[in-house]
Amino acid sequence: MAQVQERKMIDQISGWLTLFEDGSADRTWAGPPEVKFMTDAVPPHAHFVDGVATADVTPSDGPKLRIYLPEKHENDPEKLPVLIHFHGGGFCISEPDWYMYYAVYTRLAREARAIVVSPYLRLAPEHRLPAAFDDGVAALRWVGAGGAGEQADSSRVFLIGDSSGGNIVHQVAARAGEEGVRVAGAIPVHPGFCRARRSRSETENPETPFLTLDMMDKFLALALPEGETKDHPYTCPMGAALEGVELPPYLYCLAEQDLMWDTEREFYEAMKRAGKEVELFVSRGVGHSFYLNKIAVEMDPITAAQTEELFQRIKQFINLHSVSV
Repeated sequence: MAQVQERKMIDQISGWLTLFEDGSADRTWAGPPEVKFMTDAVPPHAHFVDGVATADVTPSDGPKLRIYLPEKHENDPEKLPVLIHFHGGGFCISEPDWYMYYAVYTRLAREARAIVVSPYLRLAPEHRLPAAFDDGVAALRWVGAGGAGEQADSSRVFLIGDSSGGNIVHQVAARAGEEGVRVAGAIPVHPGFCRARRSRSETENPETPFLTLDMMDKFLALALPEGETKDHPYTCPMGAALEGVELPPYLYCLAEQDLMWDTEREFYEAMKRAGKEVELFVSRGVGHSFYLNKIAVEMDPITAAQTEELFQRIKQFINLHSVSV
């Protein structure tokens, strides 16, 4: 009988990702077991649970997608706007069906009265950038072609994403502008905009389970094209000229205690100088992707309040820019 050779581990990144010498990766949560439930997959359900039904769809020319459909309300318009949500995870981890995202997507669908579509993005290091950006563009084209169903208004499509998903929002918005594809609005939430050199906020703000310096450095090294640093436009778009880039209105959401606060603010200032329509929304007293931490949302009054305020602001932005053309 042939002996199975055990893989040799070469790195383990903040409990989220284990790398092996043969180039393979294991994304099984290796941190405290009491929070593992947030990475458990939630199967799709055609029936409405707390007002939302879900389905997985696999187009012939793009990534698999998870759809979150809110139950019809009497006052809803005939067709609902569509939120294309790109999950975070440093381009290396997480899936749209993870429980922590399921909780966010269902809440977004209910409160914003919108259909949420989230692609299962190709992940690094197996698929380096721009693979995730290409998947985002494919999802936008699929929605624009009517893939989200009869209840979806393909003229009212918003891009939203957290952490590295915020990077995808910006890249997809820029690609849409190049191709003349209309996007009603873009909502980067705590985007992974950074530089190779450490910023003040990276050294002074607190690390959280959703973002450590180890995650920032190692995930992005695995995700960026070979030989590139965090100064690459994929992670440092404020280092490139924005004046000639056609972009939709932005609701730019930041967290006061985010490690990347300084460089995220740098992007905002670059957008303002370039004359772009961008509104800054800041969550106070909380850190990176705070609203994904279901335990904190349920037990900490500050996190709960800031999460509610964030979701309400997203809803207001969608309503403001949700005008069919």
